[in-house]
Amino acid sequence: MKPDDFIATIRPGADECEAEYGIPAAFTIAQGALESEWGGSESCIQANNLFGVKADHFWKGPTISMQTEEVIRGKKVIVPAKWRKYDSWAESLLDHAKFFKVNPRYAAALVYPHDAKKFAFEIAKAGYATDPDYYKKLVSVMRSHKL
Repeated sequence: MKPDDFIATIRPGADECEAEYGIPAAFTIAQGALESEWGGSESCIQANNLFGVKADHFWKGPTISMQTEEVIRGKKVIVPAKWRKYDSWAESLLDHAKFFKVNPRYAAALVYPHDAKKFAFEIAKAGYATDPDYYKKLVSVMRSHKL
């Protein structure tokens, strides 16, 4: 999907999540773009999972198992993982917002409901992704697409 089309598709849901849950829309759009490869990743195609949210032991919904790239002790490795599976992108957006609200690990980010860059910094610092450049990549998407 072209970036402009992706942004237009998820912006209404991202705006709603910002208003209702305090998750900055620009962050949500940038993270969705990065994690789903603009809607083209396998987890997005097969599971409507826009954000790479894994299915931990708390998740009671449907799942899909796929390989993923992680950075472990400074090295990129491919490992199996179980991902949350959604019926729609709207469901993925809503679960993403709730994920941050209920997970105490991300509490520091929630004090920045209207500052996408600070929110992204805190999410990266809390270990959302193993990529050491995760924050830089999120900010790059925000800047290059004027989010």
